Amino acid sequence: MKIRILALAALGAAALLPAAASGQDDPERDMKIDSLKELYPPIAEPVSFAADDIPVDPFAAPAPFGPGERLVYKVKVGIFNVGEGYMSVVGLDEHDQNPVYRIQMEIEGSLGPAKVDDTYQSWFDVSTLQTWRYARDVNQVGYSSYRHWQFFPDRMTWERQDEPANIGDLGSALPIDEIAFIYFVRTLPLEVGKTYSFNRYFKEDGNPVTVHVERRERREVEGVWYDTIVLRPEIRTDGLFGQGGKAEIHLTDDERRVPVYVKSDIPKFPGSLTLHLRTIQMGQPLHPDSRQAALEGQARRAAEAENVVGR
Repeated sequence: MKIRILALAALGAAALLPAAASGQDDPERDMKIDSLKELYPPIAEPVSFAADDIPVDPFAAPAPFGPGERLVYKVKVGIFNVGEGYMSVVGLDEHDQNPVYRIQMEIEGSLGPAKVDDTYQSWFDVSTLQTWRYARDVNQVGYSSYRHWQFFPDRMTWERQDEPANIGDLGSALPIDEIAFIYFVRTLPLEVGKTYSFNRYFKEDGNPVTVHVERRERREVEGVWYDTIVLRPEIRTDGLFGQGGKAEIHLTDDERRVPVYVKSDIPKFPGSLTLHLRTIQMGQPLHPDSRQAALEGQARRAAEAENVVGR
């Protein structure tokens, strides 16, 4: 087993311990990877959009997030601060004439001599909430790995764009990856005491994807108190949401459903990996009802803050 900690977010993944060495150099594959990185470069700077920049879309699935949302986290292992990460809906894009959210997550950190700089990208359909493309660029001490999948539900296969001969069976006609999973969960009703189960993970051996809605809890994160809904997600894979990780996600108990705290036990390591929300930049939801709920929620929180200051 690689000694690697996957910090997915929503919210994403981070590798904070040394990993196994990468394989031998393959010049042809390296050229393919360079080409993919040029074609799909990460969005380096934070982006924001005014409401007029992003028109409402009645065909979009109701969702509390939208272009411009950016969530910044402190990353800890046990009591130690090891880095910072963010998840962001960097904008709208298109895949085979399907409008998609372009979602990006990055984590930078270090634990002793081990350093990590990992970036994840997902192209997530605004109407069907399925992934069409998923890229993962992991860089650690003594290890680097680039993977780029494209999904073909019409023929129920996935293909590795960095290794075109690498093809496998899709686990769902509406596949999702680990990053998109966090956003998908935010669209669910999330009734306390209920369990939601889906065969949606893009690899069959990761299904079913299960979400247990455990409880409501008031939690302090970075000096701010939030009313939260506590989830216990499970994907049948290794990593943050793997069945052995005992993961928890705390979402705000309001229309935003923002992940404010994520916790997962680290196998064979004395401590938990935790992500603590530091800042929220809200986006522009696409569905008209979601846009209206966001505006009303923003006005309500502003009024509540004014009342607190006035006391």
